[in-house]
Parts: sequence; C-alpha cells; structure tokens
Amino acid sequence: MTESVPLTRAQLRRLLRDARRALTPAEQRQAACGLYRQLAQHPLFRRARHIALYLPNDCEIDPHLLLREAQMRGKKTYLPVLSAWPRTKMVFQRIEHGEKLRPNRFGIPEPHINRARQRPIWALDLILLPLVGFDEEGGRLGMGGGFYDRSLAYQARRTAWKKPLLLGLAHECQKVERLTQASWDVALQGTVSDKTWYLAAPLPGE
Repeated sequence: MTESVPLTRAQLRRLLRDARRALTPAEQRQAACGLYRQLAQHPLFRRARHIALYLPNDCEIDPHLLLREAQMRGKKTYLPVLSAWPRTKMVFQRIEHGEKLRPNRFGIPEPHINRARQRPIWALDLILLPLVGFDEEGGRLGMGGGFYDRSLAYQARRTAWKKPLLLGLAHECQKVERLTQASWDVALQGTVSDKTWYLAAPLPGE
C-alpha cells in the first residue's frame, strides 16, 4: 500500500479555500447567524471593550452581525488597515457605524487611514481573526501574507500571556486534524465556528 503524501501548506490552503467557496450564499448567511449565536452572548465578548474584527473576503465566515452588535453595545470596534509603507505592516483603526470605506490593494474594504483613531495591538481586548484552516491546538493557516503574524510577533517576547485574546473565526469545513506550524506562526487561544468553540487554552476568568 502506498502511503499518502502530506499536503504542503500551499496545497492545503488551496483545498480549504475551495471548500469554503463551495458554500452557497444561503449557507454563508446561515453560518454568519450561527457564528453570532456562538459569540454574541458569551462573557468574553460581553466583557471586551476594544474588539478588532475583519470584513470577509474570499468566502470567509462573515462577522458583520458581531460588528453591529458590538457597536450597538457601545464597544470600540477596529478593522485592520494596511500601511502604504512599509507594505508588510498592518495596524488596527477604530471604525464607526456607517463609516465609508475604500478597497485596499487586495480589494478588501478598510477605513481611510487616520492615525488618531488607531490603537496599539497590545491595547486591544479581543481580536477575531480570519483564517483559511485551523486545528484544535490553536494552529492557524492564513492566506500567506503574514500580516497578523508580524503584527503579533511581540507576543513571543512576553513571559506571561496578556492582551489581546486571539480567536479565529471559521466555517466548520475549515477544520483539519493538525497543522504544522512555522516558527513565526502565532498560536490562537481558540477558534469559533458557526457550530462550536475549539479552545486550545483556558480563557481568562475560567
């Protein structure tokens, strides 16, 4: 019997992107509602005052219901903004309800750069990250640009875990048995899908 050859990260990324792209618009809407039910009333979400989210691209699970809920509760909400220079840098900027956005170089809507509304990443309470694949050990496979990993690289220099809490958001079809992590990959505290939570470490207060 011939043993199967493990997929490369690029092959796995392509396979998982195809899986989420195969979801119908109705399934995407249902997943967004399921994600909202998993998170909106959770104490972690309710306690957080400064929350970073994302706007979906390439059929990522849509957190717009959580964004609206956070803003209705008076929380400060932030979106990632890519820097013009250096082009590998990403910051988080506060966004208000109804604010006009513009597409970045990847076609993803983001607010117009305003340094006065940006917040250091270590001063955020909760970051809800997009991903391509995840496992139950906190592993995350991103799109390959490394923006989140570079922004969070400072965590490797800390002796104790502090803010922000990192939770991936995903469709169930993006779960894999185990991801091989590179030295620069930043681990998540867990991932939340439209069906359930996958925690790799105890949450604060538990």
